[in-house]
Amino acid sequence: MNIGKKSILQKGKGKIRKQAKLEYLYEKESQYFAQVAESIKDIAIKELRELGAYGLKPVFRGIWFKASKKNFYRINYFSRLISRILAPLVSFECNDKDDLYKAAKKVRWEEFLTPKKTFSIVANVSESDITHSNFAGLRVKDAIADYFRDRTNKRPSVDAKAPYIIINLHIHKNRATLTIDASGGALHKRGYREESVSAPMQETVAASIIRLSEWDGKVPLYDPMCGSGTLLIEALMMVCQIPAQVFRDSFGLERLPDFDVDLWEQVKKEARENFKALKKGLIAGSDVSEHSITAVKTNIMGLHFGSEITIEQKDFQDIKSIENSMIVTNPPYGIRMGKDKNLNKFYQNFGLFLKNNCKKSIAFVYFGEPKYIKKVPLSPSWKRPLKIGGLDGKLVKYELY
Repeated sequence: MNIGKKSILQKGKGKIRKQAKLEYLYEKESQYFAQVAESIKDIAIKELRELGAYGLKPVFRGIWFKASKKNFYRINYFSRLISRILAPLVSFECNDKDDLYKAAKKVRWEEFLTPKKTFSIVANVSESDITHSNFAGLRVKDAIADYFRDRTNKRPSVDAKAPYIIINLHIHKNRATLTIDASGGALHKRGYREESVSAPMQETVAASIIRLSEWDGKVPLYDPMCGSGTLLIEALMMVCQIPAQVFRDSFGLERLPDFDVDLWEQVKKEARENFKALKKGLIAGSDVSEHSITAVKTNIMGLHFGSEITIEQKDFQDIKSIENSMIVTNPPYGIRMGKDKNLNKFYQNFGLFLKNNCKKSIAFVYFGEPKYIKKVPLSPSWKRPLKIGGLDGKLVKYELY
């Protein structure tokens, strides 16, 4: 595909770009791709729609969607469930390595980086004549390097850990698509976790649990085994309307040729103006571990309204009651407990605690190892698989009336 001549003019901090007749796919069609775990795709679709996306098309491992530029920015900034957002550049038939190299070399890469910048390639290949993802990624890398070498006698370097820009390649049934990672890295890395515990819950898992609980801030929310506080923090950010990426310093969308810095600043300004204060005591948590309590207090310290979360060191069995509340928790399991611990007895005691001490409450319990569900002496209202964040667990709802 011939992208056509384009020029970039710098004005202030933003980019003003003279458009040629041909545009990149994301510009021409206002279409983007959201990578998301299969088990939460239904709630991710709802979230995308709430953030202004339309024309949604779920596919394997993600969702194609359309959005205005402003809503594209908002989705990157606010989404709590999506892993990353990709902006497609070009799509082409790719039957062999030469097709891939030639097409990749036609992209005007100087619009995205310079020889002094770094990049990385993420490649995925399926049901195609090119069978190895690493090989496909190397061909794109060579094309980009040769593109710059031919023009400047210099080439950008590859940096797999902290690149200036991330380029994605997807080949399926000999159809290749080159995209830019508009998120600039995995969106589950929120930036608030200063201290951690063993096997911490991934942020998108916690956000999914809060979303599925349908908690709206009208009743107190409590986590009796809060660990480093991920569930509590995701609940706070949701109910206070704080963007999931409020702590992220850099986004891949800033590397796009048509990046509008004024619109981007407007999105962030509007977000700040819509923060909702948290009533003290509405969100609370406890944990038996002193290390966990130190971690969660450290993590909430830099949060907007984090000081309103009540935290204390306490074994759940020492809690007198949690009534008329929403309980969300991820009990210890496997690698989060010593091998000498009797997990069967632990889960039995936890179930009795919910039954006897949590009247008129609803509990959402995430089991990282679903085999322990049957050890809880309660009848679930429903069970839902949550295969996300490297875990193959289940979320269970208990109505404690």
